[in-house]
Amino acid sequence: MKHYDIGIIGGGISGIMCAYELIKHKPDLEICIFEKGNSILNRRCPLTENRSEKCVKCSTCAIMEGFGGCGSFSDGKYNFTTEFGGWLNEYISSEKVMELIEYMDEILIKFGATTKRFSTHTPKARELRKIALQNDLHLLQAEVKHLGTENNLKIMTNIYNYLKDKLNIKHHTEITDISQENSKFLLTSENGQYSCNYLISAVGRVGSEWFTHQCKKLKINLTNNQIDLGVRVELPYEIFSHITDEVYEAKLHYHTKKYNDLVKTFCMNPRGHVVTENTIGVLTVNGHSYSDENLKSENTNFALLVSNKFTSPFNEPLKYGRYIATLSNMLGDGVILQRFGDLIKGRRTNEKRMKKSFTNPTLKSANAGDLGLVLPKRYLDNIIEMIYSLDNIARGTANYDTLLYGVEVKFYSARPELDNRLETRYPNFYAIGDGAGITRSLSQAAASGIYVARNILDRIDDQ
Repeated sequence: MKHYDIGIIGGGISGIMCAYELIKHKPDLEICIFEKGNSILNRRCPLTENRSEKCVKCSTCAIMEGFGGCGSFSDGKYNFTTEFGGWLNEYISSEKVMELIEYMDEILIKFGATTKRFSTHTPKARELRKIALQNDLHLLQAEVKHLGTENNLKIMTNIYNYLKDKLNIKHHTEITDISQENSKFLLTSENGQYSCNYLISAVGRVGSEWFTHQCKKLKINLTNNQIDLGVRVELPYEIFSHITDEVYEAKLHYHTKKYNDLVKTFCMNPRGHVVTENTIGVLTVNGHSYSDENLKSENTNFALLVSNKFTSPFNEPLKYGRYIATLSNMLGDGVILQRFGDLIKGRRTNEKRMKKSFTNPTLKSANAGDLGLVLPKRYLDNIIEMIYSLDNIARGTANYDTLLYGVEVKFYSARPELDNRLETRYPNFYAIGDGAGITRSLSQAAASGIYVARNILDRIDDQ
C-alpha cells in the first residue's frame, strides 16, 4: 500500500491551489492528487470538437472531470467578492477571503492570466445599478476577470506542467471509499488502496453526491444546501450589450411578486456559446465565451436560476434536481430548446417554428420542445416574471424569439459540519470547494484550497 503525507481527492481548482501552496512551502512533502478523469493533456469531448454531435455520455465526462475540474473548459470567470460565490466567509472573515482570492489571482497571472478586470464600481456601472434598483432588480457588486475558454485551458495546462514533476497525480483513479485506521486515512479505489496522514476532499460538484454518502458513513453531520434550478437564456448580443460591455457579467437578483422566491442571473456570457454538460449522469446546459474575437458568437447567454432550500421532511435536493434534469432528457432526447413566445402561449416549439426564429441557437444539438412539461409551474412562473422584469432594463429580453434551454441545474453538496479551519470531526480530514457545499465559484473554491493548505502547513510546523 502506497503511503503519502497528504492525499487530495479531486483535481479541480480547489485541489490544485491546495497542492500548489503546499508544495511551494514544503517541496519535500509527498502529495498525491487522486483524479477519476483524464490528464488535462488528454481531455477530449466529442461535443466540443463537433458541436452538431450528440453527447455520447463517456464513462468520465471530459467537460466535467479530469485535471482542472469542470473549470478547465469553462470560460474562466473569477469574481472578486464575498457577496456571492459561496459561504467561505461564514468560516473566516470577509477580509481574509478577499486576501486569499487576490493571492489566487497572483498565481493565475504567473501562469498566463490577464490582469484586466471589469468592475461594478465605475460611474456607468453605478448608473446601471440605479436603473436596476428602480425596477426592483439588485445588481451585486464585484470585480470580475474573464480569461476566455481557450486561455483558461492553456493556464490550467501550464499549472499542470508545473505540478506534475513536483507531486503525484493519479488519473483514472476514482476513490470509492474512505476509512480511518490508526490515525491514518485509507483510500480505496479499483486500482488498490492508499493511505495518507492528511486527507482533503476536493471532489467538486460532480463528486458531491459521493461525498455526501461518505460523510453519512463516517457519521459527519450534514446540513442541506440549496438547489438552483432553471433555464439558460440566449438572445442577440445587442440586447444586453450596454450592461455586459461595462461589467461583463451582471449578477442580478430579483424576488418574485407571486411567490417571493429568489431568481437570479448567473454565468453571463457576452457573445458566447451554450454548451451541454454530463452532470451526475444527466445532460444539463451551461455557457461559456471565448476571448478570441474570431471565436465569438452573435448572441449572449446566461442562466436564470430559481433558488430553493428544502426543509424537513425532504432532504434529497440533489436527487430532486437530477430527477428534473432526467425528465428533460427523456422528453427532449437531451437538452430542450423553446422560444419564449411559445412558452407564453403554452405551446411546444417545433422545428418549423424554430426555423422562423430571428435568434439562431449556438447549441445545435438541442431539440425543440416544451419546457412546460418539464419544470414545475412555480419555477416557470418565477422565470417568466424575471424575464419580464429584465425586459425593463434590457429591452428585448422578453422578445418572442428569446431562446430558453432546459434544464440548468447547479448541484450543491449537503454541507458537512466543519470548524473554522474547514476540518471535519476527524483530525487532519478537511473539505474544500464546491463539493463540500461551502463554495460555488472558481474564486472561493481556489481560496478554500489555499486556506486549508496554510492550516496544514501550520500544523506540520507545530509538530
